[in-house]
Amino acid sequence: MSFQAINPATGEALAGAFSESTEQEVDQACQQAAAAFPIYRKLSGEAKAQFLERIADEIMALGPELLERANLETALPLGRLTGERGRTTGQLRLFAQYLREGSWVDARIDTALPDRQPLPRPDLRQMLIPLGPVGIFGASNFPLAFSVAGGDTTSALAAGCPVVVKAHPAHPGTSELVGQAIRKAIAASGLPEGVFQMVQGTGVAVGMAIVEHPLIKAIGFTGSFRGGKAIYDAAVRRPEPIPVYSEMGSTNPVFFLPAILKEKGLDLAKAYVDSVTLGVGQFCTNPGLAIVKQSDGGDAFLSQARLAMTQTQPTPMLTKGIYQAYTSGLERLNSVSRVLVASTSETVVDGYAAAHPTLLSTTADVLLEHPELTEEVFGPSSLLVTADTKEEILAVARRLEGHLTATVYGTPDELLEYADLLEILEQKVGRVLINGFPTGVEVSHAMNHGGPYPATTDVRSTSVGTNAIRRFARPVCYQNFPDALLPDALKADNPLAIFRLVDGEWQK
Repeated sequence: MSFQAINPATGEALAGAFSESTEQEVDQACQQAAAAFPIYRKLSGEAKAQFLERIADEIMALGPELLERANLETALPLGRLTGERGRTTGQLRLFAQYLREGSWVDARIDTALPDRQPLPRPDLRQMLIPLGPVGIFGASNFPLAFSVAGGDTTSALAAGCPVVVKAHPAHPGTSELVGQAIRKAIAASGLPEGVFQMVQGTGVAVGMAIVEHPLIKAIGFTGSFRGGKAIYDAAVRRPEPIPVYSEMGSTNPVFFLPAILKEKGLDLAKAYVDSVTLGVGQFCTNPGLAIVKQSDGGDAFLSQARLAMTQTQPTPMLTKGIYQAYTSGLERLNSVSRVLVASTSETVVDGYAAAHPTLLSTTADVLLEHPELTEEVFGPSSLLVTADTKEEILAVARRLEGHLTATVYGTPDELLEYADLLEILEQKVGRVLINGFPTGVEVSHAMNHGGPYPATTDVRSTSVGTNAIRRFARPVCYQNFPDALLPDALKADNPLAIFRLVDGEWQK
């Protein structure tokens, strides 16, 4: 059985047929990954770093062919895709740098105390080691940076885990090109083929076969709440439950305080609409909810935001299914009493999957009565909520479920006045921003791209930044081992020259 990619701008089938992977092919991919694990897990940090850098080089060597295919399969502009390719190769190189430094293994040493009374202490040494083969699901909205060679794959490979990738059916050709680049890097590095395996498929069976395979030890997923929760539920029902790191979206509330709106409200209104519609609203950090305190500046902000939204352009979404889910989501919100369509794009476009950017509006008391209004509608829309008092603003914040981000716009004095709002929000999200929109997730050491459920299935983790490597590693303690048998990270003379916690003090 085969399928073709669909151009979301035209609805036309693209050249190239892709085979739906069978259960036997998924099993073979998992078996090969498991066979590669004993070899790959023992690679040095330097060897893995060189491998990641080789993947980045091979992706760049694909040249314009990769960008042009991704453009056809996603309708994302070439400029955006060029930047995303840079993000993809950049994170590969960042993890390579992180591996070379090496301290990520979190080595801890408690030296023996043979004379301690009443009992001696043994020599204890602990570090992180790779989990095993990992299943990765490519995301629809980032065909490069969150897909075949995206952050989940990169962090798993960096940890020492072979990966079995389920390519997203919306961009199979793009996925196949990147998969070829990884396979070339594997061959050039002299590694087993099983270090990277990729399967294709349009239905849920292929993905679930990975999740339920007994050789898979963890899952990375970026996508819808429905998909992520189904994967999580299947994983915990296994005879051997495994961790699932699902990033499932977010409404990313933005709180606008009155004094800053009096100073900068018109500019902020335009920037807010730009952030809502960036990437056709198909980032997991687009602000889908804004809370504005009633004031003269707030009224001007709302008017300007409505005007700015009328001037936006309808643009194709990634797939027809995503477009249909977007329109259904708008209808669901608008069906709630006293939720109104405040503004929408005035441009008429009859596209295959062209979404009209839309602002809806309501009041804080309605939102408090209908908390479902805070659920994500994936696409270029946002719900504007007006609040009469600070107490209403705090009540809205307390009612929020888990989100990836929350933002507060205010003057320095206002931010001090609303410190209690910030304290509430840090309990609700993985990243709190002041005076900056959440679209744009820096790939760095300090970034956290995660949050409490239902934004993710594991509040303790991030899917962006070098700390993502910890998702695919586990601690092991070595007691009374001879030095010759210890991993290099734990040997007495510290041959890797990494930071280690020795008897409670960090040393190098």
